[in-house]
Amino acid sequence: MLLKLFLCFTLIPVFELYLLIKVGTVIGGLNTILLVLISGFLGAWLAKREGINTIMKLKMNLQQGLMPAEELFDAVIIFIAGVVLITPGFLTDIMGLFLLWPVTRNQLKRMLRKKYDEMQLQGNINITHFH
Repeated sequence: MLLKLFLCFTLIPVFELYLLIKVGTVIGGLNTILLVLISGFLGAWLAKREGINTIMKLKMNLQQGLMPAEELFDAVIIFIAGVVLITPGFLTDIMGLFLLWPVTRNQLKRMLRKKYDEMQLQGNINITHFH
């Protein structure tokens, strides 16, 4: 696990820096900075919009006495997307935008649900009920 974290915290920033330099040599430094700023603004706007939508759905479910599991999961993914968008760079911005976009976020949730169900069937996850 430590090796994976080390690789994440070193390889991703180095690759992002490499991409920024390469793009900067092609389109120019100022254009590269503008592109990063535009993607950051778009990400912030989308994160705010999706966060507000999720909070509204969460409140509605709570008022109806329903457990807002789906909305809580959305909130976690939106939070992760916001954290990823804080990191300057093209790869992380693209990843963050994909996490914020409802279509790809729903795909991710389906994949994670499927993986969770498989792990539960294999006995890797044990659910106990407390009374």
